[in-house]
Amino acid sequence: MCELLGMSANVPTDIVFSFTGLVERGGVTGPHKDGWGITFYDGKGCRSFKDPLPSCESEVAKLIKNYPIKSKAVISHIRQANSGGVCLENTHPFTRELWGQNWCYAHNGQLSDYKEVLQPTRFQPIGQTDSELAFCWMLDKISQRFDAMPKDTQLLFDFVRSLGDELKALGVFNLLLSNGDYIIAYCSNNLSWITRRAPFGKATLIDTDVVIDFHEETTPNDIVTVIATRPLTNNESWHIMAPGQCVMFKLGEKVHEFVPQVSEKAS
Repeated sequence: MCELLGMSANVPTDIVFSFTGLVERGGVTGPHKDGWGITFYDGKGCRSFKDPLPSCESEVAKLIKNYPIKSKAVISHIRQANSGGVCLENTHPFTRELWGQNWCYAHNGQLSDYKEVLQPTRFQPIGQTDSELAFCWMLDKISQRFDAMPKDTQLLFDFVRSLGDELKALGVFNLLLSNGDYIIAYCSNNLSWITRRAPFGKATLIDTDVVIDFHEETTPNDIVTVIATRPLTNNESWHIMAPGQCVMFKLGEKVHEFVPQVSEKAS
């Protein structure tokens, strides 16, 4: 399986600390050696860096760690291939234009018997992955449902969640989706998040010997939410999402959330 990383913040923030932990899982502490990518939003624009090499060996990944690009919305992915070859066109995140916005997407999981179900028309995949095909199918459905970005974002959130439910029925589907303003996280089996705000403290990465004191790196007004497949630090309290749970973030704050009801077992 692949691993996801996302960030939503109220001020331009670098993701070097969290990315440093993710990179280690791309061939050192994890088996995700089939490429990696990251997309940073900057206003209406976005810049993406991708490499089909393992993130732990990639010179491009070293650049990202040493050049702290600041952004309010970031999506990143490290890949363990199960559909499509190891090449640049199959490397996440994927980006498409919708409503004059750059929509960015990354997926963790594997779908089965999906080709007859996922048949997009307007948006077409470039590579051969089930992930990119699912992205194109989702954007098709969204564009058919809404002519423009709905003013009531609850409507978009609920619709994206319903599409996540359909895709989860085909296999494992963990999702990060963003237009630069919002990030939607949908959990199929493994996804977690943490919101950091004042008073800030120290955090220690699980995958490498790195400690940061956020108090020295932030202001009292900063709000930063990090989303990851698995918690990246071992001394903080992460929210572990349940299957079918979906959350939308804007500027670091949770704006919409759906938590599926757990039926009680009969006594």
